[in-house]
Amino acid sequence: MALSASLFLRQSQTLAMTPQLMQSIQLLQMTHFELNQFIELEVEKNPLLEFATNDDTSGPERQGKDELHITPDERSDRDGAEGAAFDPLGDVYDSATSATGERMSEQLDANFENVFPDDTSPQRADAPELLSQWKSMPGGGEGESSDGYDLDEFVANRVTLRDFLNEQVPFSVHGAADLLIAQHLIDQLDDAGYLHADIAEIAGRLGCATADVARVLDSLQQFDPPGVFARNLSECLAIQLRLRDRFDPAMAALVSHLELLARRDFASLKRICGVDEEDLIDMLAEIRKLDPKPGTSFEASPSEAIVPDIVVRPAQDGSWAVELNPDTLPRVLVNQTYYATVSRHAPKNSADHAFLTECLQTANWLTRSLDQRAKTIMKVATEIVRQQDAFFVNGVDHLRPLNLKTVADAIKMHESTVSRVTSNKYMLTPRGLFELKYFFTVSISSAEGGDGHSAESVRHRIRNMITLESPDAVLSDDDIVDILKKGGVDIARRTVAKYREAMNIPSSVQRRREKRAMAKVSA
Repeated sequence: MALSASLFLRQSQTLAMTPQLMQSIQLLQMTHFELNQFIELEVEKNPLLEFATNDDTSGPERQGKDELHITPDERSDRDGAEGAAFDPLGDVYDSATSATGERMSEQLDANFENVFPDDTSPQRADAPELLSQWKSMPGGGEGESSDGYDLDEFVANRVTLRDFLNEQVPFSVHGAADLLIAQHLIDQLDDAGYLHADIAEIAGRLGCATADVARVLDSLQQFDPPGVFARNLSECLAIQLRLRDRFDPAMAALVSHLELLARRDFASLKRICGVDEEDLIDMLAEIRKLDPKPGTSFEASPSEAIVPDIVVRPAQDGSWAVELNPDTLPRVLVNQTYYATVSRHAPKNSADHAFLTECLQTANWLTRSLDQRAKTIMKVATEIVRQQDAFFVNGVDHLRPLNLKTVADAIKMHESTVSRVTSNKYMLTPRGLFELKYFFTVSISSAEGGDGHSAESVRHRIRNMITLESPDAVLSDDDIVDILKKGGVDIARRTVAKYREAMNIPSSVQRRREKRAMAKVSA
């Protein structure tokens, strides 16, 4: 067979993943915090982009005022019952404001003296000086409104664990060398108040004896909060028990075998500690009074509150109103006036004109992408509310099985797009705050041959059954399977065990031991 070269003309269509297209896809899965950071960077390097003010009525911020109503006719066929809906926001602001005002009025001194001259008060010689001092305060100048005040300037700083410990150091540690060791040990603490560093390593790093570090550490372990500077849980509990004068040999043996306590192996604990059942119950009650993480109340940075991206509330006509949270919507505008003014003085073939053209294209792309992102989130959220209408009305027991493909087919989008939209996005509903992925659960077949049950609703049933069980009637996994099958859920025993372990619920044997011990402690 002879080899020869030839030319072919072939036409085909391909999707080119441009950098802007890839960035548009990434915008979908960004949280509002990540999105704001991204926009701030774009505004810094693009002179045509600017943040919209509260007075602006155009741009993406108007999307927060658009609502989508899910009427009762559009609800799923599974929903037949009616539930009382309530407003999750309510009158929280009004009550909080009035309560704060009452507390402030009680603390204010009504017998203050008016230092500013007016028609009804006597003139003071130092009034001009006082007036100038008042004007120099934040928000005190003429023409400024109350918005000039920054309340953060009047709030006391949060006391951290290290600040609290440093205040106690001068009373127990003396000498420059010991103070240096103490400061180094404080810097090694984690947020829970534990010391995970090795004493010998610290001594070598500071160039001192290991005995000196151990001596300073022993002093620091007497600080408040009790249990701080412990190197493990056993030592943390032991420190607190010593301060309570309850660290006897039996308690020392119990603290040294916490793994048996975690397994609820009370028979082995009685044998190791050399106590009877009544004494062991008293010891367990003493352990429960201790704090396993003494430093958590001094966390340096409090957890940030989750801001919902979608707000669902009941409408007056019985439908569900789905809207974007305006607090999470980015507010950016393209300054077309600035572009027209500058481009008028820049030659068309110059680098300045090319730079302005590129900035305008990038700005227009960003605003279109943000608008498309908001519309996509609304489409996905609206379909979720339509599919899970029974959950919003009746609770988690009526959560339907749902997957990404069902939502994607309903809104004519790809599954990957729905997956990106539901990542790290939250929905505020009358039943609480939920991540969008919460509404997507696998289906468990029905024992009666009807529609399947949501895995989340089945887990909720298992949790409720175990919560309500008594010490004398602890349910085994087989008992739970039988109860669920009577309720129409066809589930295997291993699935029940998997769900129970995922919820950190111990086995029936361990629960029986713990419930009996708790009942004796309560008695």
